[in-house]
Amino acid sequence: MTKRIGILTSGGDCAGLNATIRAVALRAHHGHGWTTVGVRYGTLGLLERPVEAVPLDPDRLSAALARQGGTFLGSTNRGDPFAFLMPDGSRMDRSGEMLDGLKQLRLDGLIGVGGDGSLAILRKLLAPSGIPFVGIPKTIDNDVGHTERAVGYSTAVAIATEALDRLQPTGTSHERTMVLEVMGRDAGHIAIAAAIAGGADVVLIPEVRWTLENVVAHIARLRAVGRTSALVVVAEAAGHSDEAADPSADAPDHGVGEWLAKRLARATGAEARATVLGHVQRGAMPTAEDRLLASALGVRAVDLLAEGKGDHMVAWWNRQVIDVPLSKVVGRSRTVDPDGTLIRTARALGICLGDAA
Repeated sequence: MTKRIGILTSGGDCAGLNATIRAVALRAHHGHGWTTVGVRYGTLGLLERPVEAVPLDPDRLSAALARQGGTFLGSTNRGDPFAFLMPDGSRMDRSGEMLDGLKQLRLDGLIGVGGDGSLAILRKLLAPSGIPFVGIPKTIDNDVGHTERAVGYSTAVAIATEALDRLQPTGTSHERTMVLEVMGRDAGHIAIAAAIAGGADVVLIPEVRWTLENVVAHIARLRAVGRTSALVVVAEAAGHSDEAADPSADAPDHGVGEWLAKRLARATGAEARATVLGHVQRGAMPTAEDRLLASALGVRAVDLLAEGKGDHMVAWWNRQVIDVPLSKVVGRSRTVDPDGTLIRTARALGICLGDAA
């Protein structure tokens, strides 16, 4: 019977992580009489001697913790155990040291909160240890496979939508095109959701091939009917249209948002300004939806360990918490479906996606 479990957060931070940690510790204590240990700084904490870990006392995990952004345990998005970057620039396999750290903690199970990359690394790391492992999906990009929602996504969309709400009056006042660049390393989930919720005129995502010409034409149509400003949302991974005669000479200093604003101003003759949200999307107080999701997934993750069901990830699907074998998750990202509901909704609302459709 599992009696002492660990939890760590890995990868980029996001809202809802503290709510997840709290849910795991409370369920372990109240539901099963177990103790929970929090590993500090993701896998990096396993390299320290003694291991960087703290007991999670349920009496000290108040509801106030669930309201806080980030992760009080700390996290890391560097330090691949199998190719760890050393001070001299070389790479070294330090997975054995990390496994030894886990053994020192005397864990009967481990819960890892991370995106697809983190979950893949943790699964590989724990495979030879015999320690049951359960994953909880978290990423603002919402690109983990086999789950409709990941912890952190709802808050990121809310922040991007609020940014659009604030940019619209400025754009109208100065007759400008306002370009908002949002995160989305490989997927456009934040961009398409925020564009619909925030009433954007254009949204550009990596899943839909777009050209600058189509964007310029759409803005021209808006002006023809009396609109003097426009809202444009672009995912950081949307790429650049191939309109530039010499792309290298036209390269942006700070991402696609700046590039797009410069090109739109040149093509339309109207002012354009770029706003890059960047890490602002990660650090806010989590929305109610993220707190609910974090709590439900955290509780089920503990129960999976109680059932002896390791090597699984908990997921949200059809308004239910389910579990999925990690073998079906790792190495498979979930991007925006070009024929899915959100794309169809955006088109139906007259939002331009920069393609010919």
